[in-house]
Amino acid sequence: MSAAGKKVAILVTRGVEQPELTSPREALDAAGAITQIVSPADGSLQAMKGDWDRGEEFAVDVPLADAAAGDYDMLVLPGGTLNADALRGDPRAVEFVKAFFAAQKPVAAICHAPWLLAEAGVAHERKLTSVGSIKVDLVNAGAKWEDSEVVIDGNLITSRTPADLEAFDAAIVAALD
Repeated sequence: MSAAGKKVAILVTRGVEQPELTSPREALDAAGAITQIVSPADGSLQAMKGDWDRGEEFAVDVPLADAAAGDYDMLVLPGGTLNADALRGDPRAVEFVKAFFAAQKPVAAICHAPWLLAEAGVAHERKLTSVGSIKVDLVNAGAKWEDSEVVIDGNLITSRTPADLEAFDAAIVAALD
């Protein structure tokens, strides 16, 4: 498999939408990729199912302070309102995202995670999608937003919600070809 041995950073913090973390990770792992949870959170983080129900705890594999885009072949940004909002307010997370775009490596974002793309200044003139509630934010950041289950624009892969995970997972695995 072409994904075999490729390293993928999954940037998350507390409040990540659990299926948007676990489904892409399982798909990438099944394709032979090496996935690592990168986070500003210490030790472990609490996932959510929606915005109100607690999910599982997940161990942090690499602290964000120790992570570098050069160590990875791809970046995956799961959503979750709390997760995405916290990460876009973290300058280290924003710089981490910018570094993947500077290196022209694949970046995949779902649901609320494109907020981080807007904060990093990389959404401008990019075709993308997201959960509908942040459409105006992305359009105001200069993005070309569309309502599709997956949108691919060069090295950027975006998707709307957990309902689109099957297509999102397939697109991110294909991007490692």
